[in-house]
Amino acid sequence: MHKPQGKKSVAHQVRIIGGQWKRTPLPVADAADLRPTPDRVRETVFNWINHLFDGAWEGRACLDLFAGSGALGFEAASRGAARVLMVENHVPALRQLEAVKDKLQAAQVTIARGDALAKLRELGGGRREAAFDVIFLDPPYHQDWLAKLLPQCAALLQPGGLVYAEAEMPLTGLDAAWLADWDIVRADKAGMVFYHLLQCRNVTRIQA
Repeated sequence: MHKPQGKKSVAHQVRIIGGQWKRTPLPVADAADLRPTPDRVRETVFNWINHLFDGAWEGRACLDLFAGSGALGFEAASRGAARVLMVENHVPALRQLEAVKDKLQAAQVTIARGDALAKLRELGGGRREAAFDVIFLDPPYHQDWLAKLLPQCAALLQPGGLVYAEAEMPLTGLDAAWLADWDIVRADKAGMVFYHLLQCRNVTRIQA
């Protein structure tokens, strides 16, 4: 949910676009590097996921790193995901996430403060409950976060699981070792945002 910000004219709320909490506003913390995924991008991404999941969100588990406003994680919960873990390191944003969770009575949502990479490593301990159907990655740009995070994500995905990744550049055609095990199943661009759905060819099944 983090983006570099060149201008100060940034909307201070977004809305959930589908599911039981459709049109619910989500406040955006006033911080230079917090910007929500645009509504039309989220609509496209969740259409992609709905198609790949045949619309079946029940029982799904999602991880929203760099949660920010929570737009991706709350969107998944609104559509029926059974478990959503949001990770955020910015204290004002964290407090807003907790307030929204309480307002929605979203018992399926867990909010954790922490560094994204440290949290992935903590979750990668081989526990069945740590497996996710969707991992949302919307990190700050120009810090090589995807190169650091994607290798850790592979061990946390359920078979057939998806990673949503935003970046300042297209991943399609990128010759990088950290992408070698990943298929880009969908990709598009909106303004300066490049967004992708990825699947790993070598998902390690987490043992029960």
